[in-house]
Amino acid sequence: MKKNTTVAFQTYGCKLNFAETSTISKSFIEKAYEKVNFTEKADIYVINSCTVTDNAEKRCREAIRRAKRLNPHAKIALVGCYAQLRSNELSKFQDVDFILGNKEKFRLIDHIENTTESCFSSNEEILKVKDFNPAYSIGDRTRTFLKIQDGCDYYCTFCAIPFARGRSRSDTIANTIKQAEEIAAQGQKEIILTGVNIGTFGKDSDESFFSLLQALENVEGIERIRISSIEPNLLTNEIIDFAAHSSKILPHFHIPLQSGSNHMLRLMKRKYKREVFESRVRHIKAKMPLACIAADVIIGSPGESEDLFMETYHFIENLDISYLHIFTYSDRPEAKANQMPDKVSRADKKDRSQRLHQLGEQKKRDFYKLNTDTKHLVLWEAANKDGLMSGLTENYIPVITKYDEKKINTTNQIILNNLNNKGEWTA
Repeated sequence: MKKNTTVAFQTYGCKLNFAETSTISKSFIEKAYEKVNFTEKADIYVINSCTVTDNAEKRCREAIRRAKRLNPHAKIALVGCYAQLRSNELSKFQDVDFILGNKEKFRLIDHIENTTESCFSSNEEILKVKDFNPAYSIGDRTRTFLKIQDGCDYYCTFCAIPFARGRSRSDTIANTIKQAEEIAAQGQKEIILTGVNIGTFGKDSDESFFSLLQALENVEGIERIRISSIEPNLLTNEIIDFAAHSSKILPHFHIPLQSGSNHMLRLMKRKYKREVFESRVRHIKAKMPLACIAADVIIGSPGESEDLFMETYHFIENLDISYLHIFTYSDRPEAKANQMPDKVSRADKKDRSQRLHQLGEQKKRDFYKLNTDTKHLVLWEAANKDGLMSGLTENYIPVITKYDEKKINTTNQIILNNLNNKGEWTA
């Protein structure tokens, strides 16, 4: 490495990717590389990629071209899920110097410093990988994404992630607690538990996600624990009841629904019926009436007729869901749905997406109305945007206020009674 070598990172996709990018970047910083913004000229550009949809892959390719324009002589590394599944395709890109899959990406710095080939492609047999690489993000924000699990054994028909990340695996509770203690020692107050399928934590041992939550509750310095996406069949009433009485686990649940039609759930090879999802929502609201519940929904999967879509629409309409993450189905070459009949037209996908987005906005308005004039603790973050700073309530409602450096990484109680004309809560 020459003196003052600069490296820039760009991350696409899930919260798990952000945690892993942070860990990869630390390996460069420890060797005296200078980290710069991806919009700046750098000697090395690292793109941690996503392959969930065609659009995700497109954004990764655009990032490659953008990096080459910023510095035609830079080394460019594409790592992660897109690199894992499309290494042969990507090796034809003359602009990419290193293509590393989801195991090798943690050794990126070794490849850069020790490999002389113009392109190093490593697409290891990911389904046989048993290693777990811990990771957590540390940045300007006061919240940290803590990786607790990787991979997935579910093989839903629409999803290629098991082929990109391999089988479900996780660390021990003891090692995860050490990671949380490191985070606390750096002053972070909130951790978000992330993974591909976090409810399967400890599946190959006598440990469990519930026992992990119990252990994390006792980590000093961590004030808030947020559970990221967890499957409805793995979100047990035991977990919900524990969260309801916890001083740290926040009343915010992100639960993938994907479809409100049992017929579609069978086609998707999901592990539950819609009645299970409904029972989880009702149990959460019975225990925590102001809890935030987010749902993932996929529009336009093969076999989704207008009637089946309307089953989903009405199911969501009649449930106390706070907001929606809406995805338009995209064929993935590795996924079984790619070969299924009865594909939905692009026009129908667009129309259904628009209708569901409108319903999602109404759900969010209803959730805000429910929380009007209620008290909440906001954890203020560091970013200064046009003289304003933002924070999140326990139940994931964003709030803005006048920027005050002294407020960064502190909590204060507010009453949600001031919604501006942009639909933003202010304090």
